[in-house]
Amino acid sequence: MSTIPLSALKPGQSASLVGCEFMPKAMHLRLQELGFIPGTRVTCLYESPLGDPCAYRVPDGVFALRARDACRILVQCP
Repeated sequence: MSTIPLSALKPGQSASLVGCEFMPKAMHLRLQELGFIPGTRVTCLYESPLGDPCAYRVPDGVFALRARDACRILVQCP
């Protein structure tokens, strides 16, 4: 299995969340509150016409993340 940034997922692809790197603590904690917890399944649902932001589904809902934030979240592809 390979570890890639969340921003590399294309619409329809899913991966398991590994963790965050080089992210401000407040942002990291907020993402955890929203359901971005290690081991959670994340699916890329939509990509805006210009490619930024993208919508991601986690068990607690659907959230849009900018590419600059999504590139700091690591996921593991099957």
